[in-house]
Amino acid sequence: MSKLRCHISISLDGYVAGPNQSVENPLGEGGEQLHDWVVPLASWREGHDKEGGEVNASDRVVEEARENSGAAVMGRNMFGPIGGGPWVDEDWKGWWGDNPPYHYPVFVVTHHRRDPVEMAGGTTYRFVTDGIESALAQAKEAAGGKDVMLWGGGDVVGQYLAAGLLDELELHVVAILLGGGSRIFGDVGGVRLEQLRSVEGPGVTHLKYRVLK
Repeated sequence: MSKLRCHISISLDGYVAGPNQSVENPLGEGGEQLHDWVVPLASWREGHDKEGGEVNASDRVVEEARENSGAAVMGRNMFGPIGGGPWVDEDWKGWWGDNPPYHYPVFVVTHHRRDPVEMAGGTTYRFVTDGIESALAQAKEAAGGKDVMLWGGGDVVGQYLAAGLLDELELHVVAILLGGGSRIFGDVGGVRLEQLRSVEGPGVTHLKYRVLK
């Protein structure tokens, strides 16, 4: 059965991006530090068409995140520049260049219509304007029985968690304090989690949970 899974890096004080996010600084002040653990890994580099890299306990966690994934959902700010309103620049095709690392359909939750964007490597961005439930239903259909990944940002992850639609949540906890920014748990209450495992890696602790329904 297809599951909705989320893997996301988070600071000790609960932020998945730092304060003052912008086009020039999409992860906010200090937010790049949240991903220092993953960029050197062989599995991450392979997914971004790079060679070499480190192999450690975190490497297997990243490999596992990619397994059995057939589609994804993300929020608008995860896809493009910070801010709402109609799409001003339809030439914008995401933060990841012409060949994004997904290689499957990605459904972007937004309030504003936009035609699908087909990229190299099998990634197609489809823009969903009728809510998170519709985005998930479309992603599950496109995944063809495989799992759907929820890639962020913090607001849309919180929405899926609060709505009881998320099945698994893996937090990559980095020992930094950002003091502000984007959160997952700001408006989430009453959600029960069952811890499945804890994995220690260089500079990060991976905490995997099942969301109890």
